[in-house]
Amino acid sequence: MDQTQPQGYREITCFKAYDMRGRLGVDLDADIAWRVGRAFAQGREARRVVVGRDSRASSPELAAALIRGLTEGGADVLDLGLAGTEEVYFATGETGADGGIEVTASHNPIDYNGMKLVGPGSAPLDPETELPALAALARLGDFTAAARQGDVLDGRALRTDYARAVVDFVDVAALRPMTILVNAGNGTAGPTFDAIAAELAARGAPLTFVRVNHQVDPGFPNGIPNPLLPENQPMTAEAVRAAGADLGVAWDGDFDRCFFFDADGNFIPGEYIVGLLAAAFLEKMPGEKIVHDPRVVLNTRAVIAGAGGSAVQSKTGHAFIKQTMREEGAIYGGEMSAHHYFRDFFFCDSGMIPWLLVVELLSRKGVSLADLLAERMRMFPSSGEINFVLDDPAAAIDLVVAEFGPKALRREDQDGLSLEFRDWRFNLRRSNTEPLVRLNVESAGDPALVQRRQAEIAALLQAGSSKPKDT
Repeated sequence: MDQTQPQGYREITCFKAYDMRGRLGVDLDADIAWRVGRAFAQGREARRVVVGRDSRASSPELAAALIRGLTEGGADVLDLGLAGTEEVYFATGETGADGGIEVTASHNPIDYNGMKLVGPGSAPLDPETELPALAALARLGDFTAAARQGDVLDGRALRTDYARAVVDFVDVAALRPMTILVNAGNGTAGPTFDAIAAELAARGAPLTFVRVNHQVDPGFPNGIPNPLLPENQPMTAEAVRAAGADLGVAWDGDFDRCFFFDADGNFIPGEYIVGLLAAAFLEKMPGEKIVHDPRVVLNTRAVIAGAGGSAVQSKTGHAFIKQTMREEGAIYGGEMSAHHYFRDFFFCDSGMIPWLLVVELLSRKGVSLADLLAERMRMFPSSGEINFVLDDPAAAIDLVVAEFGPKALRREDQDGLSLEFRDWRFNLRRSNTEPLVRLNVESAGDPALVQRRQAEIAALLQAGSSKPKDT
C-alpha cells in the first residue's frame, strides 16, 4: 500500500464510465463489493436499496458482501435474489427505494463480474459526479458507524408485480396464435420469462413457447450469453427452423437486451428493431418523441417522420439515452446494440418488453417479421458495426476525415464522427477503454454503395495500423 494513503485505502479499478466490471480476484472481490455497499449506504444516505444478482457462480458471494456493506451502513435491503437488471430497475422505481444494484457481468467473460447501479426512480448515477463520488468513498474506506443496522427483506414476490407491469405494455386481446422460440442462453432470463409466460397464459394469450437453453447454469455450457456475436447466432437460428417457430428471441446474460430472428432463422440487426418499436408506439400515440443513438439512423428517422413522431438523437450509452428521454419526455428510446428504453418503465431498458411489443405488432399487421422488415431493410441497408484494432486511432480517423470531410453535406461530432452525404452516411466512434474504432456505414437503398464505402474507409483506417477485428 502507498504509505501516503490513509490506512483504510484500497485501490479499486473496476469502476468504469457508467457501472462496474472487472476480473474476479484481480479487479473485483468480496471486500470491494462490501466497500461499495458501505459507500452506497453512507455516501448517498440510502435508507432502502434493492439488490439483485445474475446467474454467474461468483454472484451470490459478491451479492452477500454487498448486502452486508449496505446493512452495516444503515440501509435496509430489498433482496430480489436471482433477478435480471430490469427487475432491479422496476423494484427500485416501484417501491420508492433510494437506489438499486444488480450484481452482473452481463455478456463479459466467465472470469468477470460487476455491478449496475441506479439511484431513486431508477435514474442512472451521474457519471461525472455521483459515480466518481461513490468510487472515491469506496477506495478511501472512511466509513463511520451507522446509527442502526439495516434489515434484509425478501423481495422475490415483486417478480409477480414486474410480470404484470411488463405484460401491461401490450393488448393481450389483440395477440394472434404464434409460436415463439426463446433462448435464455442458460443465463438469468429463464425464471423471469416463465413468470411473464404465466401472466400471459392467465390473460388468455394464444402464444406457444419453445424454450432452449432455458435452465440457469452458472457454467454456461453453451457459451456466455451474447447473441450479438455472429458465432452465437446459429444456435438460435437452427432452433427456430427446427421448431417451425414464427420468430425467435434470445437474451444476453442479465437480459436487459433481446435479439430477434425471423421464421427462417435470419438475425435481425438492432437498428431495424428500433424503427419497428418506434412505429409501434407512434401508431398508438402519434406525435410522441423517440430517442435514438447516432450510429445508424436513416431507417429510424424515416420511420419516425412517416409515423408523425419527433426524432431526438442522443449520445450512445444508457446514461445519455435515459437522460435525454427524461429531458424530452420521450415515450421510447432505442440503440442499435439492442438496448430499448421505455418512459413507462421508469425510462429504463428492458429485454422483455420489446419482444412483447413486436409480437403485438405482428398480430395487428397479420404478417411475418421478415415481411414486415423486408422493405425497410431494402430501403436502408447498413454494414453492421465493424471494429478495428488500431495502433493510432486518432491518426487513422484523421485520414478518413481528410478524405471524406470536404465532401460531406453534414458533419456531427455528438458521438464520435458522423459524416452525411446525399445518399449515404457513416459513423466512426472510438472506444473509451480499448484501442478500437467502430464503424457503421448505411445508405438510402444502395447495398453496393455501402460495401464500397465500407471498403474505402477500412483501407484508410488500416493504413499504418493493424488489421480489423470483429468483436
